[in-house]
Amino acid sequence: MRVDLHTHTRASDGTQSPVELVEAAAAAGIDVLGLTDHDTADGWAAAERAADAAGIALVRGMEISTRLDGRGVHLLAYLPDPTYPPLVALLDKVLEGRNDRVPAVLERLRAVGIDLTEEDVARVSGDAAASGRPHIADALVARGVVRDRDEAFARLLNPGMPGYVDRYAAPLRETIEVVTAAGGVTVIAHAWGRRTLRVPDAEAIAELADLGLAGLEVDHQDHDARARTELRSIARDLDLVVTGSSDHHGTGKVGHDLACNTTDPEELERLLALAADARRAAGRDAPEPLGL
Repeated sequence: MRVDLHTHTRASDGTQSPVELVEAAAAAGIDVLGLTDHDTADGWAAAERAADAAGIALVRGMEISTRLDGRGVHLLAYLPDPTYPPLVALLDKVLEGRNDRVPAVLERLRAVGIDLTEEDVARVSGDAAASGRPHIADALVARGVVRDRDEAFARLLNPGMPGYVDRYAAPLRETIEVVTAAGGVTVIAHAWGRRTLRVPDAEAIAELADLGLAGLEVDHQDHDARARTELRSIARDLDLVVTGSSDHHGTGKVGHDLACNTTDPEELERLLALAADARRAAGRDAPEPLGL
């Protein structure tokens, strides 16, 4: 069984529709697909219908932008009730922060001679729940300023670059509690990816486990062999679920092909059992995995 629990569509910053993603996953031989768009469940309904037609299982989730002690952490939330009012309020605030950042980024780009408009960004973001840096990057590509998203981030949009602007992210500890109350389970995405510091460290992860954190995404393209070994050891010590995923964004992220990393089926079973426990404890009408 091939299980890929972290993917994105045009509902956030991927380049495929939910239907196109599911069809691509089926063609790649994936048996269980996790849909985890940034801060939204907007793609769930279309993906459900496509997964049923394609004969693959679907685990509905989202990747929430959070902050822990001043540092950004992405939190994968699987199978929460997306109508739970505190979760709705939390996601609305994060999405508002994404949208509010766009004009500030464009102002900074104009200061270095790059004249991009909000209409240019909206043209490429389409029906995404919010516009963000990847959409600004796509607009820069369309304008011919850069070759691809990677160059846009490296030259202009990453921290320390001329177009970087910080934005709101939800408190991580609070978010774990809200997702749990919504009947879902949480996994830290690419915990040590894209940075040299081991943040959150083992002590912080242990604290988060006490708050209800269910797992760590260990096998990810942003983790080298050493990081994977250390994170796997931490997960084992804390009895956390270990996941592996592609973090697929279609053509929006190079080197993240579907199923380039996968989750062990036994770990999937553990994650789904924890989700079932959370659903019962919360008493919410939280979604169950489809096709499993």
